[in-house]
Amino acid sequence: MSPTAPLSRRRFIRTLTLGAFCYPVVRTFASMGEEFGLHPLTPRMEVPPVLPANHHIMLPPFHSATINTPHLALTFDDGPHGSLTPRLLETLGKKEVKATFYVIGRNVESHPDIARRIVAEGHEIANHTWSHPSLSGLSAERVADELRRTHEIVLEVTGVRMTNLRPPYGAFNDRVRQVAFDGHGYDTIMWSVDPQDWKFRNSARVTRELVSGAAPGAVLLCHDIHKTTIAAIPPVLDQLLARDFRFVTVAQLMAMDKSGRQDSNLRPPGPKPGALPS
Repeated sequence: MSPTAPLSRRRFIRTLTLGAFCYPVVRTFASMGEEFGLHPLTPRMEVPPVLPANHHIMLPPFHSATINTPHLALTFDDGPHGSLTPRLLETLGKKEVKATFYVIGRNVESHPDIARRIVAEGHEIANHTWSHPSLSGLSAERVADELRRTHEIVLEVTGVRMTNLRPPYGAFNDRVRQVAFDGHGYDTIMWSVDPQDWKFRNSARVTRELVSGAAPGAVLLCHDIHKTTIAAIPPVLDQLLARDFRFVTVAQLMAMDKSGRQDSNLRPPGPKPGALPS
């Protein structure tokens, strides 16, 4: 008989003993896994990954919503302005109307109290870049920097993580959209009604264009940096509320949209690069 045979038998006996001891423990942990919906023999690598709560896919730019209710979104670009935005907020508050403010990061840095007031009064705040450049002419790195700086200052000042972007001048391309989505999950937001308040500083004209263009699902473009626009808003609200329109934020309007975002709601772009002040 080989001199190693007794040792092998001892090892065999120890293995059997150890196995008998460990089996109940293994079954206990397997049962725990079954309670969580896992088969006891499922390899870890086969468990599907858990996606973040805000995970979604990049969709076409949003211009308006397909809905059958009288809701629309009133939006303001380029602020906050030190004196005009507070006046606008007073008007919106009196009428109990909510709006979306596309803010420039450096203006938030200059007027953090107004940015906080926008959020405190129930309005949506969203990204309009740091310095108002035409994003389609920038590198991906520059685009990312413009969005990141504004995202961070708004988060620091208000505690809000913004969810969408309006590119200055309406200038964007696939690169801009991808950088915005990859960096922050931003949707790209445009508009369906442009009164050209940036060009025609005439309150009556601005009022007329906004009221005539209003429709269910519309996105109205304004700028809270012009006195004539601020003066036009009270009659706009009075006339549209009298027609039973209801104002919601862009995020709320997007949630109501039934179009599936297949580019069926695209409208002509608004002001060209260079037309708006930076």
